[in-house]
This record gives sequence, structure tokens and C-alpha cells, in this order.
Amino acid sequence: MIEITNRAAAELKVLMEDAGKSGSAIRIYITGTSSSGDAQYGLALADDIDKFDVTTENNGIKLVMAAKVAIGFSDGSIDFVADKNGKNFIIQNAESGSCSNCEECNICEAE
Repeated sequence: MIEITNRAAAELKVLMEDAGKSGSAIRIYITGTSSSGDAQYGLALADDIDKFDVTTENNGIKLVMAAKVAIGFSDGSIDFVADKNGKNFIIQNAESGSCSNCEECNICEAE
């Protein structure tokens, strides 16, 4: 399960409302990989959801992921922080780890 904190849910709802997309889904996607091989994730409004996407919902927010992304991200959290450095969503994948065998890892293929 992907937990969306109350702070993150509130901020996502405001962003969707400001974009005129209240009730839309949020897509989790892979933006790249770190030097250690961990996937790095991003969030975007999910304008198009296809039959192969995996959907879930938490804290009033519908999440969408491509199937290959969902395979490596079934447990984690999304939080929101605002501090002197700015505002950011923090996406943590409890299953992240470095890729040690490219034949078994779907992260690169999902980018």
C-alpha cells in the first residue's frame, strides 16, 4: 500500500483544484535512477489512464502507475514538506534497492 499523508493529500487536492482537475488521478512515474540504482519518482496529473495501468487510492487521492512501475513500487509513502528550501513532495518506496541484475530489474524499462 502507498500511504499518502494528510499534508500531501491536502496539497494534491489544492493543486488539482487550481488546475481545474478536482477528483483527477495522480500518476507516479519514474524520473530516473540514482547512482546507486534506486529509482527516483515523480508525480503528475493522470490525464490518460489505460487498461494496463495499476490504480489504487489512499487518503482520498487516486494513484495511477504503469504496470512496470507498480511491480517495483507497491509499498511506500508520499509526503509533502514546506520549509526554507521550498515546497516538495517526498516519495519513498519501501521496496527500493539497487539494481544488481538488469535481467530481473524492470526499473530501466519503465522509464
